[in-house]
Amino acid sequence: MAALVAAAVRDADRYRPPTLTGLVDLLDRQVRERPYARALVVGGERVHLSYRALAALADDVAGRLGGAGLRRGDAVGVLSANTAEFVVALFGAARAGLVVAPLDPALPMAQLAARVSALGARGVLVGPPVADTRLPVPAWPLRVGVSRAGTASVALDVERAAPVPGAADIGPAAHAPGAAAELSGDDALVMFTAGTSARAKMVPLTHANVSASVRNICASYELGPGDATVAVMPFFHGHGLFAALLASLASGGCVLLPERGRFSATTFWDDMRAVAATWFTAVPALHEILLDRSEQEYPGPQVPPLKFVRSCSAPLNTATQRALERTFGAPLLSAYGMTESSHQATSEPLPGRGELKQGSVGRPTGVEVRVVGPGGIPCPVGVEGEVWVQGPTVARGYLGDADETSYTFVDGWLRTGDLGTLDADGYLSLTGRITNLINRGGEKIAPEHVEDILAGCPGVAEAAVFAVPDATYGQRVGAAVVVREGESVDAGEILRYCRDRLAAFEVPDRLEVVDALPYTAKGGLDRKAVQARYAP
Repeated sequence: MAALVAAAVRDADRYRPPTLTGLVDLLDRQVRERPYARALVVGGERVHLSYRALAALADDVAGRLGGAGLRRGDAVGVLSANTAEFVVALFGAARAGLVVAPLDPALPMAQLAARVSALGARGVLVGPPVADTRLPVPAWPLRVGVSRAGTASVALDVERAAPVPGAADIGPAAHAPGAAAELSGDDALVMFTAGTSARAKMVPLTHANVSASVRNICASYELGPGDATVAVMPFFHGHGLFAALLASLASGGCVLLPERGRFSATTFWDDMRAVAATWFTAVPALHEILLDRSEQEYPGPQVPPLKFVRSCSAPLNTATQRALERTFGAPLLSAYGMTESSHQATSEPLPGRGELKQGSVGRPTGVEVRVVGPGGIPCPVGVEGEVWVQGPTVARGYLGDADETSYTFVDGWLRTGDLGTLDADGYLSLTGRITNLINRGGEKIAPEHVEDILAGCPGVAEAAVFAVPDATYGQRVGAAVVVREGESVDAGEILRYCRDRLAAFEVPDRLEVVDALPYTAKGGLDRKAVQARYAP
């Protein structure tokens, strides 16, 4: 199969995705047509912020930034949790013609400083809960006040802000030359890929990339003014930013920002009720948490009926998918994407819009997907190869990294580094990552496949599979598993389960039951930490 195009086919009179050109005008239609509708529900007090009020705050910030000597195409960071401050800073900077770089507030200040310097940002808009602002550029504290009456105000003084004395001592990375010279007024965002400060790559996304991504997401799930969600995933990551925030606001929906701007399993269902949520999106690890706590906390009929639940950013095993659907009474739709494709590239369709194939991540959404073998030759149906993506959401490359750009972006195609297969209907199934493969005496083993089997074992909540160095085979298979609370399954039982379902060379040679597994800030399994902790 040379190439597959699978934008969802819909009756044009039934659903039309929102019209927008990027971040600058993303709110405009709602401000014109539904100015007093809820855009955000904010914090523990759950006060409402209308589209009109949100746009006014963004325009206020844009005006202040414009008076600070910043030029169109300059880069600024936004450092905040999922709060009103993040949203106002994002749209305010965009309306001022600036390029926004969302930053992870959980990173150590030295790593944040390194990223800011590597980008060459002119300043950073800082919202709660960040207190330490020892950055090598001006830090502009921003605060948004929202009353129960719906009135809102913003506090931002860009003229008085200055680098904190001693910021130059943060580390040598703070003096790295910036890559912002490669940006232009067509750019909207710079997203940092997963990795340490030394390895994280900078992905520039244009307003056209943003527009295409948001429209594709809205079309996939037919989002509209009647929809609402809770911001589970962080906005510094494409999952939370594109799928939860931007797609919701562009389509006229409402987003609840949890107290302190962070997901809490304890308050999640109360938040869902408070906003009358019709859907939510999360990584598998958070779905597992909600599932594990569902017997005590899921309120059942008291929750408004969900249209669907979405999972993305990491593989979701089919056993968990089925359990979630039974518990929540809604279809669970797996999606696939990455930073370089402006988040979503494929998704399972809504019920009635296509077949649901458990174990797949659905069909392409507004892009082309190809599975290729050596030399970039397309693989036949069902044959494993590397997943390549092409389309209007794909970035042009990386900032400040010509070598990595030339390797990853080939003739308009994005080499994802993921392994997968396409079926005859164009559905993509992921089988692992090229860099994760374990080579056991010449046999290539995908950790993700073994993890999927382990997670299906009764009593197992989570699993991580990794390579163990071996003098004879080069590498052997190691595994760390977390057992569900109240279960008593042991390593021997788990291995017996595996032997019935895996090839002999795939069965873990070493298996350890652990209390918890390490995860990255974006919600994915931290494989480097797993390797360092359990492989020696």
